[in-house]
Amino acid sequence: MRPPLPDDFLTVPLAHRALHDVTDGRPENSRAAIRAAIAVGYGIEIDVQLSADDQALVFHDDNLDRLARASGPVRAQSGDRLTATELKGGDGEGIPTLAEILALVDGRVPLLVEIKDQDGAMGPGIGPLERAVARGLAGYAGPVAVMSFNPYSVAKMAALLPDVPRGLVTSCYDPTDWRLDPQVCARLRDIPDYDEAACSFISHEWQDLSRPRVQALKSAGAHILCWTIKSPADEAQARRIAENITFEQYRAPLNA
Repeated sequence: MRPPLPDDFLTVPLAHRALHDVTDGRPENSRAAIRAAIAVGYGIEIDVQLSADDQALVFHDDNLDRLARASGPVRAQSGDRLTATELKGGDGEGIPTLAEILALVDGRVPLLVEIKDQDGAMGPGIGPLERAVARGLAGYAGPVAVMSFNPYSVAKMAALLPDVPRGLVTSCYDPTDWRLDPQVCARLRDIPDYDEAACSFISHEWQDLSRPRVQALKSAGAHILCWTIKSPADEAQARRIAENITFEQYRAPLNA
């Protein structure tokens, strides 16, 4: 089954890692950034990582060093330890759980959940994080969709939550930019798993939107989102192909 992507995901720009700006006390994926996005009326894209005790935490990196006042792998820490770990650039708040963010958003704006690769090579070493996300989303009534770069993760979500729209995060997969085997990059570049995982959309690297495979998917009915837009000029170019954008570093217009 291929669940349809709600119209909200095509009409409201998506704030990348929420409406973050550490100069204003709003770190990436923080409660403050979530509240700011809701206040404006933006949709929200968040990332989830797994704790040592299999909780879904809203955090982008697989290591704590860049974003939090701690170091080492996220997966080495318990959920309680992570929620007590202060985010850099914020007002003392710790790393939020997915459950907290779902309660905070409460269906007021569309929420796009990116499940970060846990395999390390976009392979089949997945499962615990997907199950944690599925537990969190069970019963959530607002507009929500899930996505991942890892096609195994997306296929797992199809099995766990068949009614929740899902998509692939896709890229030109330049091997110089990825810590992946070049053969893996070559395979993923062609987006071969879209139909097998019964996806409704892709979120594609915006500079690569002219790729023929992207146009073929669009012509076949796939919704095309893109990442990550950082200026009005880039948005104008991306929207020639993409139906919606994920953005940061500026305020995207709500009536685009």
